Amino acid sequence: SAELDGVEHGDAVAVAGLVVGRQRPGTASGVTFVTLEDEYGMLNVVVWRELAERQRRALVGAQLLKVSGRLEQENGVRHLIARRLEDVSQLLQGLDVRSRDFH
Repeated sequence: SAELDGVEHGDAVAVAGLVVGRQRPGTASGVTFVTLEDEYGMLNVVVWRELAERQRRALVGAQLLKVSGRLEQENGVRHLIARRLEDVSQLLQGLDVRSRDFH
């Protein structure tokens, strides 16, 4: 997340982090919000319904998630619009990491 400081609004990026939360509010029209954490901080990820349906296994099952997408920044608020999700949890090699999911 620290390396995103030099990235411009709209740039394509790829990040990976621990999934610390997933939210799919009933008022969000099928959008899922994922919070990733790395050693530097947290990043909010927006996953549109179509991508969530196509890559549901990675979205729901990953403890460590790699996300490729487009960075959006405005007024100090930063989030990533996901275009691709990849479950890279195998890189954790047996660490006990759990997400906090809210429905």
